[in-house]
Amino acid sequence: MSPRLVRIGKWVALACWLLIAIVSVPLSGRLEAALTNDDTAFLPATAESTRVITEQQRFPGGQSLSTVLAYVRDNGLTSQDLAAVEATRQRLLSARLVESAAPPVTRSRDGRAALVTVSVPEPNDPVQLQKSLSQVRTTARAGLPTGLEVSVTGPGGAARDLAAVGESIDSTLLTVTVIVVALILLLTYRSPVLWLAPLFAVGIAATAARASVYLLARAGLVVNQQSASILTVLVFGVATDYALLLIARYREELRHYADRHAAMAEALRRVAPAILASGTTVAVSLLCLLVSAMNSNRGLGPVGAVGLVAAFAAMLTLLPALLVLCGRWLFWPFIPRPYLVDEPVVTDVGNDASRGWTWVAAAVSRRPRRIWVATSLALAALTLGLADLNTGLTAQQAFAGRPESVVGQEIVTRHFPAGSSAPALVIADTPAASVVEATASASPGVISVVRLGSYAGRTQLAATLTEPDGPIAYAAVTALRDRLHAVPGARAVVGGQAAASLDVRRATDHDRRLVIPLVLLVVLAFLVLLLRAVLAPVLLVATVVLSYLAALGASALIYRHVLGLPGTDASVPLFGFIFLVALGVDYNIFLMSRVREESGRHGTRTGVLRGLVATGGVITSAGVVLAAVFAVLAVLPIVLFIEIGVVVALGVLIDTFIVRSLLVPALALDLGRRVWWPSKWDQTARRAPQETQRRGVYAD
Repeated sequence: MSPRLVRIGKWVALACWLLIAIVSVPLSGRLEAALTNDDTAFLPATAESTRVITEQQRFPGGQSLSTVLAYVRDNGLTSQDLAAVEATRQRLLSARLVESAAPPVTRSRDGRAALVTVSVPEPNDPVQLQKSLSQVRTTARAGLPTGLEVSVTGPGGAARDLAAVGESIDSTLLTVTVIVVALILLLTYRSPVLWLAPLFAVGIAATAARASVYLLARAGLVVNQQSASILTVLVFGVATDYALLLIARYREELRHYADRHAAMAEALRRVAPAILASGTTVAVSLLCLLVSAMNSNRGLGPVGAVGLVAAFAAMLTLLPALLVLCGRWLFWPFIPRPYLVDEPVVTDVGNDASRGWTWVAAAVSRRPRRIWVATSLALAALTLGLADLNTGLTAQQAFAGRPESVVGQEIVTRHFPAGSSAPALVIADTPAASVVEATASASPGVISVVRLGSYAGRTQLAATLTEPDGPIAYAAVTALRDRLHAVPGARAVVGGQAAASLDVRRATDHDRRLVIPLVLLVVLAFLVLLLRAVLAPVLLVATVVLSYLAALGASALIYRHVLGLPGTDASVPLFGFIFLVALGVDYNIFLMSRVREESGRHGTRTGVLRGLVATGGVITSAGVVLAAVFAVLAVLPIVLFIEIGVVVALGVLIDTFIVRSLLVPALALDLGRRVWWPSKWDQTARRAPQETQRRGVYAD
């Protein structure tokens, strides 16, 4: 890239991004309204529980959400209590807040609790659904005798709690993320103004990404709250990383060039291939999720890829334009000045080396084999924590706390069969309904079965299980399916909360077996193309996988013994792998690209040391930023987000401070020029022009 192209290109880039911002801002604000947060947005498209939801919607009132009002008085319900509960049921019916077919009030055997089960119409508008559920809750609490307590639970109660969390997720996540990124940039650059340029560019990239995802959602892509939240974190984290890499190289080149446009041209020439390779690798890795069985995973793939494209596009066009437009003063008070003569060689690993990274490089160079063996053993020890990884998190345990739906489920569990609030749903051909009912009643783990109505030759039944979710419920659903599938002419399907959880677990296992190898192949292929070698990419992939396993093992210990979480969401291992392997390889790309550049001038040994020192500070800063941004997920009251935030933040820090700083350089030094096998890069590459040939050529 020529300095003249930068001079002209900065105005073109600013004009294009201004137009993108004008179009994106209103579209970005509409993303929440386009999200699909019902069960079909998460469940596997071909799962039996998904088929039940689809069939159920054809029944009269089928587009409704089962909601349970759990009333309790610890010293026993009075006649006044029961009258108030029945009056509430009648008010809900007369106000048409629920479907007309509401069963009678159910009283517990111990006389301390009563249940009202209603079906709340489920409109396509999530805002309207939240309003309806809130009205049901308000009506359920109105006019109760003193001491009588009520909690809204069941699928409707859980949906209301999730929606209440969702209302604050985006604003909370965006606010905390911006604050974290701004503070880290301010501390990194120690400049009162420099941090504003990358933060502004990152904000525009995030807005463009959200607008693009909104358009994809309108076009039919299933996008849920989970994907939208991860999009925000992903764009801010990755874009800031790319900004740090570009600004570090630009500042380095400003010491070599009098003309800032020439410095930016050289900086882009040096870092753009690494950023493009990194962004493309991560984007394609995320697109591997398109082969997932889970609808939520398939949606996350394109959403994440769009975020990555927006991130590296803004960092390679908008940010350079802002930097050269503002000039050197942007770095005040540490303004880089050009040198007109060669700098004296301070160390054998580079002129721009900080003392800290020079010391690290010297330490690694003295005993490389001992260091890579020791760090490998340390990471292997952390993988032992995988023995504590329990992926048995149930739907009731999804919240980090005790929202109303969880309190209500606890009431149901204490005073009724635990599965009363979320029965298994069975749909079968009407002529075989009696046989299906009898077969289901005799199935292990089923307490009772009732018919819910018939429509178009199909009958719907509800089977109350001993547990609403968890291993016991999964075993009951499996046995129920096996028995009902064998009923001739029934064409029975079994769904409901426990069945959906079971289908999700099976689909997640399928996705791990399919997606993980595919992502590894993608990453390996990109590294081979970038480094033009085979051995180095294989080693890099192996170190990233080891880093991932170590992070997951350490996180399992944190989940259980530090945070006291009841279990791990089944999606965490896959999400952790996608983000840690795809993003973790970023830093290896940044490091090894610079090592390859330096090896072409000085040979592999000196090239590794110079590359480590030159990239040490910026990659460490990038790792801290990315870890901090993903850690922001832990402020959300959803266990899945907390666990993703912990494992990715921990994994990034392990990769930054151990794998990239010690393990990879030590391996490269121990192998020497063999690391570039089958090529002989350090022997055949042409030497780059001397730095003095490109200093002071242009003037500002």
